Amino acid sequence: MKRPDATALLDALDLGAIQDVHARHAIRLLLNLVEELKQENRTLREDNQRLRDENNRLKGEQGTPNVKPNTPTPDYASERERRQVQDRGKRGKRAQTLRVEPATLPPAAEFKGYEEVVVQHLVVRPDNVCFHKEQFYSASEGTPYLAEVPAGYHGEFGPGIHALVLVFSFACQMPEPKILALLHHSGIQISAGEVSNLVIKGHAPFHQEQDAVFEAGLRSSPWQQTDDTATRVNGQNQHCHIIDNPRHTTYLTVPGKDRLSVIDVVRNGQPRVFRYTEDAEVWLEAAKVSQVTRTTLTHLPRDQDLDEATLTQWLETYLPGLGGQTRRLVVDALAVAAYQAQMEWPVVKLLLCDDAPQFALITDELALGWVHAGRHYKKLTPTVALHRQELDRFLKDVWTFYDERLAYREWPTAEERERLEARCETLFTTTPGYWALDERIRTTWAKKARLLLVLRHPEIPLHNNASEVGARQWAGTLWVKRAISFGPRTAEGAKAWDTFMSLAATSRKLGVNFLHDLHDRITGADEIPALATLIDERAKALDLGASWAPA
Repeated sequence: MKRPDATALLDALDLGAIQDVHARHAIRLLLNLVEELKQENRTLREDNQRLRDENNRLKGEQGTPNVKPNTPTPDYASERERRQVQDRGKRGKRAQTLRVEPATLPPAAEFKGYEEVVVQHLVVRPDNVCFHKEQFYSASEGTPYLAEVPAGYHGEFGPGIHALVLVFSFACQMPEPKILALLHHSGIQISAGEVSNLVIKGHAPFHQEQDAVFEAGLRSSPWQQTDDTATRVNGQNQHCHIIDNPRHTTYLTVPGKDRLSVIDVVRNGQPRVFRYTEDAEVWLEAAKVSQVTRTTLTHLPRDQDLDEATLTQWLETYLPGLGGQTRRLVVDALAVAAYQAQMEWPVVKLLLCDDAPQFALITDELALGWVHAGRHYKKLTPTVALHRQELDRFLKDVWTFYDERLAYREWPTAEERERLEARCETLFTTTPGYWALDERIRTTWAKKARLLLVLRHPEIPLHNNASEVGARQWAGTLWVKRAISFGPRTAEGAKAWDTFMSLAATSRKLGVNFLHDLHDRITGADEIPALATLIDERAKALDLGASWAPA
């Protein structure tokens, strides 16, 4: 007897045609059990294959190659945004008239003007300069006097090479050996060590400019987006944090990714400070720290900044038996209170990020991106046709709701806000009956307050794509460079990575030519306005904090 096609039977199943309510409920239950068993089976197969591959590896053999299928990448909103091509135009044109050879023209040919064709061209060749430096000597002082070379010339290399090396390294993600090869093929005599020095050393003015850019970027809006990605410094695991908004992108590499590290990042790496305030008391009570611990903490100096060593000594003296988790909560609460109370550095009021716990409770508000939340639904792989239909129908409604909120950001009104809030409740309190989908809907609904902050603050995006793209750019640079040099080997190198990746990304957002900007700074020409100044000017036009303004 031929075995029935179970997949065809499930695809043809119509629950609506079953009259018996109990039978319909029982079949729905069985369908969900089928989904769970299929998912469990897939997971077990994957785990089993990983174990086989590891066993083969330990025997000196190779595992199953991970060959990805030829399927198109899903076109998420983030991908569409990332792939937008900007029209930069063709600048620096010079005119040259091309004439038709008269001998090729017939006698009756009539002149009809000119047709313009702009051809882009790039010349890469040495432009060496021999400086004749005047020398004087004062016998009475015993001191020689020598004319100085123009600004930007250091050693045997001019500002053009210096700027180009920085662009190749940080904007083009080229490893240093490839930069060295390109320069050699262009006729430049330079060593690998000198290329490394141009990339890493002597960049104090650029570090200062990046500090000013970060401060201006934080000042430009009450909200910031953030994400982080793993990196390595001298072979040790660290984390690169990305802070950005439409006017700047800042990269900061720190050892950790916990809440204290995030606070370090938004404070631009300033020495840690801690403060016991009323806000800290509320924070600790909400975190369910014991009454005994909270009472002991009242003996801390109130509303005064404490450095890390002082706080550590105080805790060891007065709370020596404090558990590790409680200690982290106490330290976090005092660090957040100090950050919120200080006035020397711009304070972020809202962070737009993913749902990682380290981002919570630092700022007044925390917003979650809808595209990131939507990706969880993309991971559902139902076997039963009915469940696939329910998932497709729900996702269609979700992205329609997404488009409605995009429109709201352009024309926000109180009436539309109320309608969208009601629409969200209707959409995310439904239970289609597909258990995995129902659970995902409940998880999304539990985060509704953070997901709907865009209705109160229309300036913030509906997604965290900008920071995620920044993380991908950093990871791409790290992958290329780590394949050659294993990433930065010193704190100085990591600082250079942070600074120039930040300046390159910010220049791009401001429409500034990064190569020209670097050359301008290296030569001291100061013909291009400081990036921090441009951020201040552009932020006024965008008004990224309109919803925070007093009514």
